[in-house]
Amino acid sequence: MIKEGRRSTSMTQEQLAEKVGTKKSYISRLENGKCDIQLSTLYRIFENGLNTRVNLIFG
Repeated sequence: MIKEGRRSTSMTQEQLAEKVGTKKSYISRLENGKCDIQLSTLYRIFENGLNTRVNLIFG
């Protein structure tokens, strides 16, 4: 979902990383499923980096 969101905004991994205060390599690892993500980081990426509202439903 991160990769799709990033591509829909025509943003590079480096641009997204700069917006959310992380490294390009971390964004790459996330997009490729090579590492876990904290909920706070996921929120930052979508809300601050991709300007997308996040709604989580636990059931």
